[in-house]
Amino acid sequence: MTPSPRTSTLHVGLRVTDLDRSLAFYAAVGYEVVGRVPETPIGQLTMLKLPGDEFVTVELVHDGRPVERGTDVSHLVVQVGSMAETLDVLAGHGIEPVAPGHEGEDGLKTALIADPDGRRIELVQWPAGHADGMTAADWPEDAPPQAKRTAGAGGA
Repeated sequence: MTPSPRTSTLHVGLRVTDLDRSLAFYAAVGYEVVGRVPETPIGQLTMLKLPGDEFVTVELVHDGRPVERGTDVSHLVVQVGSMAETLDVLAGHGIEPVAPGHEGEDGLKTALIADPDGRRIELVQWPAGHADGMTAADWPEDAPPQAKRTAGAGGA
């Protein structure tokens, strides 16, 4: 696959057994909570970044089930410049999405593929004008006033 100029790793999703314990651990390491998505098909999502990071780098995924070795990585997230072009290139290599994609009203597009060992990789195409990663502006209810996004900006 020839990556488009905007192809980049966004963040890694880590499954956690005890969200409060994990948040305390990552806070001790220096991570700060950027935002939360309370209910998704894969569980509650909590986005973290280090103070020097511009964007979210870790996503904690809590679904209430215990994490066993080998089930601790939820997914890797990769930004793509064009979802349609990327899916066409992947199809040429025999790689198809493993679940229906999503397209938000704001232009956010996502798709899930899986590597040969079944690990999920989420492909994300941001809406026009969105930053190249997730920031506090994607969670205006959690963000300080100076970081709130303007109307119409998307978030994933």
